[in-house]
Amino acid sequence: VQLQASGGGLVQSGDSLRLACVFSGRMYDVMGWFRQAPGKEREFVAAIRRAGRSTSYADSVKGRFTISRDTAKNTGYLQMNSLRPTDTAVYYCASTASNLILSSMATAGSYEYWGQGTLVTVSS
Repeated sequence: VQLQASGGGLVQSGDSLRLACVFSGRMYDVMGWFRQAPGKEREFVAAIRRAGRSTSYADSVKGRFTISRDTAKNTGYLQMNSLRPTDTAVYYCASTASNLILSSMATAGSYEYWGQGTLVTVSS
């Protein structure tokens, strides 16, 4: 399984970005986005099941970020609106073939496959 994340960049506070994650290989059950800011631990952002519409978000991004997937294109997306300087981080997409329960979707250790990360920088 390979994941390729893209879409990061330098934007100003309040701007929007859409990240994409293209999957190849084994189909996934859950796709997640995590981020890691300089000097901080990797943290959960959002996750979505391949089947159905079940999603999960970190409190810090609820109402601003939207996770989605296009199963025909084997691609997942993270639409990020109203970006803040505190959203600055390297964003990683991840996937698992396991049918995770909701509480496990926010745990990095639940995912077997990871993309290389894409940098998002939000200036004030």
